[in-house]
Amino acid sequence: MSSELPDTLELGPPDATCSVIWLHGLGADGYDFEPIVPELGLPADLKVRFVFPHAPHRPVTINNGFVMRAWYDIAAAQINAAEDAVGISASAGQLEALVARETARGVMPGNIVLAGFSQGGAIALYTGLRYGERLAGILALSTYLPLAQSFDANDYPANRDVPIFMAHGTYDPIIPIALAAATRTQLEGADYALEWHDYPMDHSVVPDEIDHIGVWLQRVLAREASDGM
Repeated sequence: MSSELPDTLELGPPDATCSVIWLHGLGADGYDFEPIVPELGLPADLKVRFVFPHAPHRPVTINNGFVMRAWYDIAAAQINAAEDAVGISASAGQLEALVARETARGVMPGNIVLAGFSQGGAIALYTGLRYGERLAGILALSTYLPLAQSFDANDYPANRDVPIFMAHGTYDPIIPIALAAATRTQLEGADYALEWHDYPMDHSVVPDEIDHIGVWLQRVLAREASDGM
């Protein structure tokens, strides 16, 4: 895995006690979800640092090799076919390096949420489920678990009880809801604490979803901060 730190955009107080590391989707950048932060309705006394990494530029096969920001390559319209295991592993390493940086700044893994949309959500799920220390939660939006056939929950005990928030659009043409539902079934079958939401939307985010994310973040971060006192 690569441990190189990606460039990031950050929002939040210098004395943050918890962090949300939020990965964007294919072709976007760290600024994509910055406007959502004020809409989450988090209380001022919940000192959260939001970290929005920028994915590296790489050629993407399905887009005729066009170079864009991407966490891994996509080879075919069936997004989980011929998966880029090397690229996924490298991005997981970068995300782990960001967690380590937060830890060095005084925020323990138990106060960190890994979040992401689409490709970013796939990396958040892949990394969070395998991470060696208990996290505060995993927020996976309009996404799926990559390399799902190679994942055995019994190999990764640290986050067996981690709260997971999954949300998906019922009309998503990019990542079909059936693929997300397969991830849901796999994780619920392994007894993960998964909260599922679907919305009448395409590959996007809607106001009701933002409200639900805000409630969930407040719950998991406030609980972890309380447990750590």
